[in-house]
Amino acid sequence: MNDITRNIILDVTEKLIYRHGIAATGMDFLVKTAGVSRKSIYRYFANKDELVIAALQRRDARWMHWLRAEVERREDSGERLLAVFDALKAWFGSADFRGCAFINTSGETGDPQAPVRLLAKAHKHKLFEYLLELCQAHGTPEPQRQAAQLLILIDGAITVALVTGDAIAADTAQSMARTLLGL
Repeated sequence: MNDITRNIILDVTEKLIYRHGIAATGMDFLVKTAGVSRKSIYRYFANKDELVIAALQRRDARWMHWLRAEVERREDSGERLLAVFDALKAWFGSADFRGCAFINTSGETGDPQAPVRLLAKAHKHKLFEYLLELCQAHGTPEPQRQAAQLLILIDGAITVALVTGDAIAADTAQSMARTLLGL
């Protein structure tokens, strides 16, 4: 066993739970799709919950890195705030867009203390912190409040794009952000 096998398991797990959900991604389906044995999976992960959390942690890191890279291409601080929505629009138009993995998986559990829910909460907190950083860099008058508003606009746009299949939700959210931020 090596890191390549572990990465294959995590990659396949992430894709399957993003596409089908946690409950619909059984271990048999995972074994078949990844082309590894159950024994291989259990060498790395004690159970399905541990595997799902590891896959979502990787997604969190990768998604936040992607968003930062897209936004930081802009030089002007105001344009960076709006670039978040340009990045979202490109994502919404991609063939594999299925909404927010963290909102989707959170919806599969009713327990607010479930590891998946706590991970989703941590992801949203990281996104809020990044938006706060962008608001502070721009010098918005109420950076905490405006970062919270932007977070809601982002999650709303993601949800509308998923439900309607229309990437234009990012443009609508961006227009609202312009109004909120006075840009």
